[in-house]
Amino acid sequence: MSKVLAILFKGGEFNTPKLLGSAENALGLKKFIEENGRSIFSTSDKGSTIDEHIKDAEIVISTPFNPVYITKERIESAKNLKLLVTAGVGSDHIDLDYIEKSGRDISVLEVTGSNTTSVAEHALLTILSLIKNFIPAHESIKEGKWDIARIARDAYDLEGKTVGTIGCGRIGYKVLERLYPFKPKELLYYDYQGLTPELEQKVGAKRVDSIEELVSKCDVVNISAPLHSGTKGLINKQLLSKFKDGAYLVNTARGAICVPEDVAEALKNGKLRGYGGDVWYPQPPPADHPWRTMANKYGDGNAMTPHISGSNLDAQARYSLGVKDILTSYFSGKFDYRPQDIILLHGEYATKAYGADKKVKLAK
Repeated sequence: MSKVLAILFKGGEFNTPKLLGSAENALGLKKFIEENGRSIFSTSDKGSTIDEHIKDAEIVISTPFNPVYITKERIESAKNLKLLVTAGVGSDHIDLDYIEKSGRDISVLEVTGSNTTSVAEHALLTILSLIKNFIPAHESIKEGKWDIARIARDAYDLEGKTVGTIGCGRIGYKVLERLYPFKPKELLYYDYQGLTPELEQKVGAKRVDSIEELVSKCDVVNISAPLHSGTKGLINKQLLSKFKDGAYLVNTARGAICVPEDVAEALKNGKLRGYGGDVWYPQPPPADHPWRTMANKYGDGNAMTPHISGSNLDAQARYSLGVKDILTSYFSGKFDYRPQDIILLHGEYATKAYGADKKVKLAK
């Protein structure tokens, strides 16, 4: 019997049927998969267990939130592998280039749109938490303090500020939609392709010609771009030097888009007033990762979370249903997947977000 290997997060003692993304609940798809003539092995272990079971797996399902890295070596060992499914959005934990170059008949799909609302809301939450200096205020109360001046000296309004997004695809645009009611001074975006005039007008957004222009004008910079060789390390010391002094940077895309040490230094020296996001590299990060403890001159400005934005219960329900739809298409032999879900189809790239053309292409 062919095997489906699902690598999800550990539910723990509070696991419930609603926690579909956990290894214990296996996306709620165990019965469905078995009814289609496959066995399923679900785990949260990312080490030797994967290496043991991937060897005879036909299908591997993984998440970008607690990713197992599907490397060249693991793909080579998986002689029966036909389908890789990302339960969520973002397949950069898979060696896509190797699959494409190998000539093997392997398809890679993800559930596009499943976490769009969840991540956009989290980005807005992070922006507000930073600009209002909310986290230090909350921590001070837990510590039994009542020092209003300490918090207020670095707290501002979002209204009247210039905010920009690097990447204005599905998530980036939803971030702009949620920012618009706050009456910012200006909403800017950078992407390789522009929005339609109607969409720009709806949120009052303006496209800029370069990332350098965007960061030089913005009080708040949001990152909503996919990770590939054109965006890896994009936010580095050189680009950070172009930022407005005291800007805020929010990243709910991928941790590797930023150089951790450069971001931490920019926060320490005042170039950045705050950095927030819930994406790291690697995931989970080591105990000494600079983003765990970095701070601005006041000891604040850190708004990091453990990649929770796209894996809340509503998002889990959506990506569980999306994985089921992908598997239904695969099991039928029709392979009539939603076009927007396809990264590689039978070993060939089907999207500009990943692939041979590695210019800074950001829409996702």
